[in-house]
Amino acid sequence: MSEWPEVRNNDRRYQYGGGGAHPRPQGAPGGPPRPGQPGPAGGHRDDGYNTGQVYGRGNGGDSGSGSSTPSGRAPRGGRPNWRKRITIGLLAFLAVVLVVSVSTYFWADSKLRREVDLGKVEERPSGGDGTNYLIVGSDSREGLSDEDKKDLHTGSADGKRTDSMMILHTGDNGTTMLSLPRDSYVTIPAFTGQKTGKRFAASTHKLNQAYSDGGPELLVRTVEFNTGLRIDHYAEIGFGGFRNLVDSLGGVDMCLDKAVKDRDSGADLKAGCQTLDGKQSLAFVRQRHQEADQDLGRMRNQQKFLNTLAKQAASPSTVLNPFTLYPVIGSGLDTLIVDDDMELWDLASMFWAMKDVTGGDGKQMTVPIGNANLSTRGDGVAVKWDPVKSKQLFEQLKKDEKVTVS
Repeated sequence: MSEWPEVRNNDRRYQYGGGGAHPRPQGAPGGPPRPGQPGPAGGHRDDGYNTGQVYGRGNGGDSGSGSSTPSGRAPRGGRPNWRKRITIGLLAFLAVVLVVSVSTYFWADSKLRREVDLGKVEERPSGGDGTNYLIVGSDSREGLSDEDKKDLHTGSADGKRTDSMMILHTGDNGTTMLSLPRDSYVTIPAFTGQKTGKRFAASTHKLNQAYSDGGPELLVRTVEFNTGLRIDHYAEIGFGGFRNLVDSLGGVDMCLDKAVKDRDSGADLKAGCQTLDGKQSLAFVRQRHQEADQDLGRMRNQQKFLNTLAKQAASPSTVLNPFTLYPVIGSGLDTLIVDDDMELWDLASMFWAMKDVTGGDGKQMTVPIGNANLSTRGDGVAVKWDPVKSKQLFEQLKKDEKVTVS
């Protein structure tokens, strides 16, 4: 005999989930509808299994969250649209880069010290082909404390004088970096004193005398008068700015053929390849007593150093690293004096041109010298240019021709 409860199929009390203690609710249908038999109100009989009210599993009913699969799980969405996601991400990235680039440009542009008015320069020559930058290193002690001056061996002289001068010419026939000795014996054209308003007649003196007498504007005029080249842009940096720029780069890598030791500049460098910090770099470009040709040898060192500096400043490791780029821009522009028309793009072009010279796409030279030890009546020993070769060189630069003068 079977011991299973006989109510399994016949006792309708269990159809309502009430067990034996609960009778069928009053008015409830007396039995399940036969297949196809309509339920109350013309619909199908609700036995509790259609809506999932008893067992929590509906059969297509509305659970308040939309349709569901037969297994009760939410329907799976379509495949992710990776092309759309990548496009949106790329556009967002480009937008951020654009905003940062524009912000950086205006921030850097605002730091330029546009203090030289080339519009004040008198009797300027006609413009030639290409672009000419006059790059000046001055002995300005601006921003240096007494301790800095002692540490850097700069002395404490008032005012400022030119320590180095170069013409950087860029054009279709390459880049030429031309050094002008500060002791060049040249004609300083007539000018009006900035402080006194007095008119001074033309005279012959060393080139750096022009800067002392009339500042950058008279220096530009003197260079233009003696070369015939029109200077398009002017850039000047002092001792403090030079040191800070080198330090912000983390130093400049230089290879020296011989050891350098000079008491006046404080240079004490070993032979071979090494990284020079700001203090060492300033001493290196200032020292001249160890060079056989004094100032001319120093100018060669300055050209070599500035080209290497420009190469490192324009390298991807600097430009693409904000932790290096922003300090370099800040330290360089804070003390860099330029002309009124110099835009940030012009300055960048100048650095890139200097970098090209280092890479072999340009030429480094000194104005042809006729007499490096010219005795003068009132200026001591000066440097006299070779009149024939220098004239030929200046004509080639003005016409943006390939430089053949050596």
